[in-house]
Amino acid sequence: MGIKGDTCHTYTHHLLSAAARDLIPLTHLTSMELHRFLLGLCAFLQAYGSVSTESTCKLKAKFNLNSYKDVKKKVTVGGMFSVHQRIVSGTRNTSTLPVSSGCEGFNFRTFRWTQTMLFAIQEINARKDLLPNTDLGYVIYDSCFTISKAVEGTLTYLTGQDVAVPNYRCGSGAPLAALVGAGGSDLSIATARILGLYHFPQVSYFSSCSALQSKFQFPTFLRTIPNDQHQSKAMAKLVLHFGWTWVGTIAADDDYGKYGIKEFKEQVEEAGVCISFSETLPTVASPEDIARVVDTVVDSTAKIIVVFASDVNLNPLIAELVRNNVTNRTWIASEAWVTSALINQPGISSVLGGTLGFGVRRAEIPGLQDYLLRLDPYDNTLTEEFWETVSSTITVLANSCCRKFANTAGVNCILSISGILSEPMVYVHVPSVYKAVYAVANALHNLEHCVVGQGPFNKNSCADISAFEPWQLMYYLKNVNFTVPHTAEEIYFDQGEVAGYYDIINWQFNDDGELSYVHVGNYTGKDPSTAKMEIWNSSIVWNNGQFEPPRSVCSENCAPGTRKGIRQGEPVCCFDCIPCADGEISNITNARECIQCGEDYWSNEVRDLCIPKIIEFLAFGEPLGITLIVISAFGALITIGVMVVFLLNLGTPLVKANDPLLSFSLLFSLVVTFLCSIVYLGEPAPWSCMTSQVALALGFALCLASLMGTVGSGYQARPPPSCVQAAACTVWLIILPPHPVKNTAAQNVKIILECDVGSIVFICCIFGYDMLLALVAFIFAFMARKLEDHFSEAKCVTFGMLVFFIVWISFIPAYLSTRGKFMVAVQIFAILASSFGLLACIFLPKCYVLLVKPESNTEELMKPRPKPREGSTGTSASLASSGTSLNATTASTVID
Repeated sequence: MGIKGDTCHTYTHHLLSAAARDLIPLTHLTSMELHRFLLGLCAFLQAYGSVSTESTCKLKAKFNLNSYKDVKKKVTVGGMFSVHQRIVSGTRNTSTLPVSSGCEGFNFRTFRWTQTMLFAIQEINARKDLLPNTDLGYVIYDSCFTISKAVEGTLTYLTGQDVAVPNYRCGSGAPLAALVGAGGSDLSIATARILGLYHFPQVSYFSSCSALQSKFQFPTFLRTIPNDQHQSKAMAKLVLHFGWTWVGTIAADDDYGKYGIKEFKEQVEEAGVCISFSETLPTVASPEDIARVVDTVVDSTAKIIVVFASDVNLNPLIAELVRNNVTNRTWIASEAWVTSALINQPGISSVLGGTLGFGVRRAEIPGLQDYLLRLDPYDNTLTEEFWETVSSTITVLANSCCRKFANTAGVNCILSISGILSEPMVYVHVPSVYKAVYAVANALHNLEHCVVGQGPFNKNSCADISAFEPWQLMYYLKNVNFTVPHTAEEIYFDQGEVAGYYDIINWQFNDDGELSYVHVGNYTGKDPSTAKMEIWNSSIVWNNGQFEPPRSVCSENCAPGTRKGIRQGEPVCCFDCIPCADGEISNITNARECIQCGEDYWSNEVRDLCIPKIIEFLAFGEPLGITLIVISAFGALITIGVMVVFLLNLGTPLVKANDPLLSFSLLFSLVVTFLCSIVYLGEPAPWSCMTSQVALALGFALCLASLMGTVGSGYQARPPPSCVQAAACTVWLIILPPHPVKNTAAQNVKIILECDVGSIVFICCIFGYDMLLALVAFIFAFMARKLEDHFSEAKCVTFGMLVFFIVWISFIPAYLSTRGKFMVAVQIFAILASSFGLLACIFLPKCYVLLVKPESNTEELMKPRPKPREGSTGTSASLASSGTSLNATTASTVID
């Protein structure tokens, strides 16, 4: 029978309404285009009469789902649990109607969670204060830890039949309340996208991925497990708490692992922690992939490994680590595997001993264990499979287990083997399932007890508990606030999230290899930015039974006195410790830069402290200073002694012949030069700097002027006045006088106290004038050595000036090659040496005659000498004729 025109218009109207509500995938067309399309389709069907009013739906595939069902109640609650670990692999037969794959790999842990939901529903139905007029039914599907199975279960749940008819619920009976599930984050993301289209509530007990917090993508998703943002922050705090800066990361290749490890890395890298390696565990493990990850763990120097993965994904890696005996690592576990019985396999104590992890806050649920012990093997296919799996395990382990549990019933032994019963901490996710069921029940209770006229919906209406819409229950779920039975924990949702509370768990093994999950700390916080962590370090047992936390660093800390030198191309945690340079220090560990000491300070030997520099000057009391004082005083006394000898022999021919005034002037200047060297000693002061320089300049000027007068008498030359030098020194002292300074550049570790000359120009002019006098005196003496004169001093002065020049020419390189107080000593030695040279060369021959050979001090010997004959090379100036008793050679040597 064909479709009539009014019927076609009616269908068109319904289809347009459905499209407007996003119930069919035709939203890419405008309303007018869609309307025209449907009218044309109806006209075509009317013309050819090919459409019947009867249903034309065709079944494209059948779903193969394991489930628990009880729909003969007033309201039905959905559930999704990964009772199996994977779907059965193999080729599909395409010659018959496709049927989805079955599942394998029974998971006792999630089976227990399934039973917890059933237990909670049973407990709620028995209560008189919660939903007293309403019994809850259930439809629980096995997602097999696979997205495809989770989608199958979601569509089947929405349809109400064992097949999927999108956009329609073909089943009859109790209204659907909410879906509790769907287990892993990837599964929940898939189901939440579908349920969100229909604004159908979903409450997860296990999906902690932070991606699910987006209400734009997942508007009806809520959860009773903390967001992984809390866990990533907690893991980062744990790493920083123990000072680990070199860690490896392993994440499952799913949203749970990717998002969790990403946020952990952001937290620790911001705090200066480096990631040694970052590996990914494939969802379908292959031997090659697992071997690659094991090799990475073995090759890395990181002793801390953070793992964000489920127990199903991690189990193959743990088995390979045990086979390769990879020890001496500390594992940081996420809540998805920290208490998994699947991971707790024989031989793991050496590999996973000392593991630290974060578990959702534990809670004891009275009656749950007894409920698990009373499971009827014939109640359901899943329960029957559970008992079959346990029976196959008994073949190997029954003897040892039953001996251990000899005092308990046989069923207790079996359940202990399977992992359904163990220490209370194993039930770490059981409370989350329990809380999720109670959240739905409390929301339904509030919906059922809405006061007419005070409801939250249009015109203050209420919803009917027997025929409510999913979006109506969603309103109550978002605003639910209740106290969890037996735990006094308050539950409410903030944008679908609950507060982040974790127990910090430490894996400790006894001598028999039995594992205990020891509670060693807490992490609490509603906001990750203000959360706090408490760790009881003394309660932790680390890998290999150690009680001291392991160290995990790429490079050991740089001690004070060194700085960190980053290695090119390596993470910042890998560095070399470079000693600070001289004069620089670092007084903290892992200093990035060394600090320059102040001008008056220097670094100590280990370069961690600036200490005052050594103050250095040539002191009076030190041995060198005393020696110089003695030599200076001796020279002055000798000179004064010569003056006394000359005074006592003032009327003798020898003294008269050498101009007594110039002789005494010369001797006085030598006394000044001897004594001024003493002023160079001691700590420099303004008066000593000026006195030493001026006295030396004037002393040498007077000395050299006197010498010029002595040797220049033969040429009728007069000595230059010393007042010129005195005037120049006076101007020098007034304008830029010498002054004491601290020389910090000459030697790093010392401050040399010395005299600054004030003006280089003045010092060069003044002492240049002295050098000019010395040069002129030398020229006069050299030229006058052959003159016919009475007792000529020319040769004596010539030798004296040669000594003077040799000393001061040698002084320059010696002075420049020394540092510190020894520069002053070199200067004093030069003054003393030149003074002794002049004194010895000029006055020693005279004193020899006056004191040792007074008989030679006669007028005859003082008479002019005859000029030497042409060609004569004699240079001796004898004081007596060949007839005298004094040997001519001796006299010549002494006098000249």
